[in-house]
Amino acid sequence: MQGKGKILTECFFFLDLLSIFVLFQANKMFGTVVVGIGIAGSVRLRDMVNPMPSSPSAHLKLVGFVSRRTLDSINEVKQIGLQDALGNKEIQAAIISTDNKSHEENVRMFLEAGKHVLVEYPMALSASTARELWELAEQKGKILHVEHIELLTEEYKQLKKEVTGKELVKGTLHFTGGALDEERSGFPAFSGIARLTWLIDLFGDLTVTSATREEQKEENYSRMTAHFQTANKKPLTWIEERGPGMRRDKKISFCFKSGCLENLPEAPRSAVGLFMQDQNLFAKKLFGQVSREELAAEKWRILRCLDLAEEIRQHCERPAEIHS
Repeated sequence: MQGKGKILTECFFFLDLLSIFVLFQANKMFGTVVVGIGIAGSVRLRDMVNPMPSSPSAHLKLVGFVSRRTLDSINEVKQIGLQDALGNKEIQAAIISTDNKSHEENVRMFLEAGKHVLVEYPMALSASTARELWELAEQKGKILHVEHIELLTEEYKQLKKEVTGKELVKGTLHFTGGALDEERSGFPAFSGIARLTWLIDLFGDLTVTSATREEQKEENYSRMTAHFQTANKKPLTWIEERGPGMRRDKKISFCFKSGCLENLPEAPRSAVGLFMQDQNLFAKKLFGQVSREELAAEKWRILRCLDLAEEIRQHCERPAEIHS
C-alpha cells in the first residue's frame, strides 16, 4: 500500500506541475514592438491594439512603435527610439514592417539583441543574406517568422484545393501592379516573391530555365518573365509586370490533363484579417505550438523561393548575347 501511495503522491505532484505550466503559458505575455508605420505597419499596430479575444495574438503585448518619422503616439501607443527598443528587456519580440531594403538590417539588429522577429516578405534582398539571418536566429534560439499572407487568402486556399491531385501540363501566373521604387523594394523577383511562393506551394520544387526583363525606365515600366520546369519537367511561366496606373491583378492559366483553370476561384473573405492570421501563427510559434515538421517545411519553402529569386535576377542581369 505504501508503494501505491507513493506513486499516487508522485502523480498528483506531476499534475500540479503540469497545471502550473499550463497556467503560466495561459498568462504569459510577449512584449512586442512594431518597427515601421507604413501600410503594413499601421495594420499591425491596429491588430496589436485590438487582438482577437482568446487568440494567440492576445499574448502579444504592444510596448510601442519605432518610426523614422516623428509621430509621438498613435491611438495612445507611444513612439520609442530604435536603440531603446533594442535594449528594452520588456520587449521580447519585434514586428518589422519597414521598406524591403531595411528588412535585413532591422532583422539582424533585433536578433542580435535577443528578440524574436516577425518580418514582412521578403526577409532580405539576397538569398545568401537570408540564410545568414536564419542561421543567426537559430544560434540565438529565437523565432524568425516571415510573413506570407498570400498563402492565407481564401482565394488561394480554394485555388490549392482545385489544383491538388491534378497532373500539370503547363501553366502561367501573370501579375500586374503599379510602379515600385526599386531602390526601396528590390529587384522584382524579390519584391514579387509572393507569386513565386504560390508556384512553389502549388507545384513543388522548380528549376529556373530562363528569365528576361524588359524595362522602359523613362516610363517607370518593368516586365520580368521567368520560365521554370517542375520536377516532372513541365513548363511554368511567371510574369511580373508593373507600371504607372496598372491595375493590381493576378491572372492564371494552369492546364492539366483533366482540363484548364483560366480564372482564380471566387471565395468569400475570411472573418479574420490576413495580418491577424499571420500574427496568430507567429504567436503560436512563440509558444511552441507549431510542429518541427511544419517549421522545417516553411523554412525550406522560404529559402528555396529566395534562391530562385536570386537565380532569376542573375539571368536577367546577364548581358544579351550578340550574334554575328
